[in-house]
Amino acid sequence: MSNMEKHLFNLKFAAKELNRNSKKCDKEEKAEKAKIKKAIQKGNMEVARIHAENAIRQKNQAINFLRMSARVDAVAARVQTAVTMGKVTKSMAGVVKSMDATLKSMNLEKISALMDKFEHQFETLDVQTQQMEDTMSNTTTLTTPQPCTGSIPHLSFCDGHRFRMEVILIFQISADLYRRHTILSHGVRQDH
Repeated sequence: MSNMEKHLFNLKFAAKELNRNSKKCDKEEKAEKAKIKKAIQKGNMEVARIHAENAIRQKNQAINFLRMSARVDAVAARVQTAVTMGKVTKSMAGVVKSMDATLKSMNLEKISALMDKFEHQFETLDVQTQQMEDTMSNTTTLTTPQPCTGSIPHLSFCDGHRFRMEVILIFQISADLYRRHTILSHGVRQDH
């Protein structure tokens, strides 16, 4: 914990203490008011006047504590801002140093080659996705055999036939993806 953070903690603690004292004075003021009422009921005006002076003093003391608490809170907020800005400044300085070291060690040719490789892999992925979509759309039209479109008695035949078609479809997609990957990885492209 830095020195400023210790001061910040002490300021916040002092503000809470002042606030607590203000509330304590408010309670004592209420107690003095109750004593005034009792003294008036007993007809003892001198005692009532003394309690009234005490109540007024407690009220003024509560206001003063509250005012001081607000001022200390304002100072604590400014110190908090300063501490935060100090941390941000240190972080930014560290980032700038790191970026400087990184920029010195970076080779533009390597970065360019890396970006080219990334673009090539992205194109490969795009072609593979398109091929899979094409294969799926071509083979799904063939997956429903003619007897399955009719009535329910052929249902068990249809389920078995669909399963065989799905297995064939999976093998076909895998083969097409492997073929595309092999073609693209060797740099040979075939346009359909």
